[in-house]
Amino acid sequence: MNNLLIRKFLIFLIIMSVGVSVCEAQSPRNPERRLFGKSLGRKKEVTVKVPRTVNKAKKKQEAKLEKQKKDYAHFVIKSQKRSVEIQTPEVQARMKQNKKDSDANYKAKKKKTSASTKNAGRKYKK
Repeated sequence: MNNLLIRKFLIFLIIMSVGVSVCEAQSPRNPERRLFGKSLGRKKEVTVKVPRTVNKAKKKQEAKLEKQKKDYAHFVIKSQKRSVEIQTPEVQARMKQNKKDSDANYKAKKKKTSASTKNAGRKYKK
Protein backbone atom coordinates (compact mmCIF):
# COMPACT_ATOMS: atom_id res chain seq x y z
CA MET A 1 0.00 0.00 0.00
CA ASN A 2 2.75 2.38 1.00
CA ASN A 3 4.72 1.49 -2.16
CA LEU A 4 1.74 2.21 -4.41
CA LEU A 5 1.19 5.60 -2.79
CA ILE A 6 4.82 6.58 -3.38
CA ARG A 7 4.60 5.55 -7.06
CA LYS A 8 1.44 7.60 -7.61
CA PHE A 9 3.05 10.59 -5.94
CA LEU A 10 6.22 10.30 -8.12
CA ILE A 11 4.14 9.99 -11.30
CA PHE A 12 2.14 13.04 -10.25
CA LEU A 13 5.35 15.05 -9.68
CA ILE A 14 6.79 14.02 -13.07
CA ILE A 15 3.58 14.96 -14.90
CA MET A 16 3.43 18.34 -13.14
CA SER A 17 7.09 19.17 -13.84
CA VAL A 18 6.75 18.27 -17.55
CA GLY A 19 3.56 20.29 -17.83
CA VAL A 20 5.15 23.35 -16.21
CA SER A 21 8.25 23.17 -18.41
CA VAL A 22 6.12 22.92 -21.57
CA CYS A 23 4.12 25.96 -20.52
CA GLU A 24 7.30 27.96 -19.84
CA ALA A 25 8.77 27.02 -23.19
CA GLN A 26 5.76 28.38 -25.04
CA SER A 27 5.66 31.77 -23.33
CA PRO A 28 7.44 34.53 -25.26
CA ARG A 29 10.51 36.10 -23.70
CA ASN A 30 9.20 39.59 -24.27
CA PRO A 31 5.40 39.83 -24.16
CA GLU A 32 5.47 43.37 -25.62
CA ARG A 33 6.97 42.05 -28.82
CA ARG A 34 3.74 40.23 -29.58
CA LEU A 35 1.85 43.52 -29.27
CA PHE A 36 4.23 45.96 -30.97
CA GLY A 37 6.35 43.76 -33.20
CA LYS A 38 10.09 44.10 -33.66
CA SER A 39 11.74 47.38 -32.73
CA LEU A 40 12.79 49.62 -35.59
CA GLY A 41 16.02 50.79 -33.93
CA ARG A 42 17.75 47.43 -33.85
CA LYS A 43 18.53 46.23 -37.31
CA LYS A 44 20.73 43.29 -38.04
CA GLU A 45 24.08 44.29 -39.48
CA VAL A 46 24.83 42.66 -42.76
CA THR A 47 28.27 41.11 -42.90
CA VAL A 48 29.75 40.43 -46.28
CA LYS A 49 32.35 37.72 -46.50
CA VAL A 50 35.14 38.46 -48.91
CA PRO A 51 37.41 35.85 -50.46
CA ARG A 52 40.83 35.19 -48.98
CA THR A 53 42.54 36.44 -52.10
CA VAL A 54 40.92 39.85 -51.63
CA ASN A 55 42.08 40.06 -48.01
CA LYS A 56 45.53 38.93 -49.04
CA ALA A 57 45.70 41.56 -51.78
CA LYS A 58 44.60 44.29 -49.34
CA LYS A 59 47.27 43.30 -46.83
CA LYS A 60 49.88 43.21 -49.56
CA GLN A 61 48.84 46.68 -50.74
CA GLU A 62 48.98 48.08 -47.19
CA ALA A 63 52.44 46.62 -46.68
CA LYS A 64 53.57 48.13 -49.97
CA LEU A 65 52.26 51.58 -48.96
CA GLU A 66 53.98 51.36 -45.57
CA LYS A 67 57.27 50.44 -47.25
CA GLN A 68 56.83 53.32 -49.68
CA LYS A 69 56.28 55.80 -46.82
CA LYS A 70 59.31 54.48 -44.97
CA ASP A 71 61.50 54.70 -48.08
CA TYR A 72 60.31 58.26 -48.76
CA ALA A 73 61.11 59.37 -45.19
CA HIS A 74 64.57 57.80 -45.51
CA PHE A 75 65.09 59.55 -48.86
CA VAL A 76 64.12 62.95 -47.40
CA ILE A 77 66.58 62.59 -44.52
CA LYS A 78 69.37 61.54 -46.86
CA SER A 79 68.59 64.41 -49.21
CA GLN A 80 68.66 66.96 -46.38
CA LYS A 81 72.03 65.65 -45.15
CA ARG A 82 73.46 65.74 -48.64
CA SER A 83 72.25 69.29 -49.24
CA VAL A 84 74.18 70.39 -46.14
CA GLU A 85 77.29 68.35 -47.00
CA ILE A 86 77.79 69.85 -50.45
CA GLN A 87 77.93 73.42 -49.07
CA THR A 88 81.07 75.30 -48.07
CA PRO A 89 81.95 75.36 -44.36
CA GLU A 90 80.76 78.99 -43.94
CA VAL A 91 77.39 78.20 -45.48
CA GLN A 92 77.09 75.05 -43.36
CA ALA A 93 77.65 77.10 -40.19
CA ARG A 94 75.05 79.64 -41.32
CA MET A 95 72.55 76.86 -42.10
CA LYS A 96 73.04 75.31 -38.65
CA GLN A 97 72.55 78.70 -36.99
CA ASN A 98 69.39 79.36 -39.03
CA LYS A 99 68.02 75.96 -38.01
CA LYS A 100 68.69 76.70 -34.33
CA ASP A 101 67.01 80.11 -34.62
CA SER A 102 63.94 78.73 -36.38
CA ASP A 103 63.61 75.95 -33.78
CA ALA A 104 63.80 78.51 -30.96
CA ASN A 105 61.16 80.70 -32.67
CA TYR A 106 58.89 77.69 -33.17
CA LYS A 107 59.20 76.69 -29.50
CA ALA A 108 58.43 80.23 -28.33
CA LYS A 109 55.41 80.50 -30.63
CA LYS A 110 54.09 77.11 -29.52
CA LYS A 111 54.56 78.02 -25.86
CA LYS A 112 52.70 81.31 -26.36
CA THR A 113 49.74 79.70 -28.16
CA SER A 114 49.43 76.90 -25.59
CA ALA A 115 49.43 79.43 -22.75
CA SER A 116 46.80 81.59 -24.45
CA THR A 117 44.54 78.62 -25.20
CA LYS A 118 44.89 77.44 -21.60
CA ASN A 119 43.61 80.79 -20.36
CA ALA A 120 40.77 80.78 -22.86
CA GLY A 121 39.86 77.26 -21.81
CA ARG A 122 39.75 78.28 -18.16
CA LYS A 123 37.62 81.29 -19.01
CA TYR A 124 34.86 79.24 -20.62
CA LYS A 125 35.04 76.23 -18.29
CA LYS A 126 31.89 75.60 -16.28
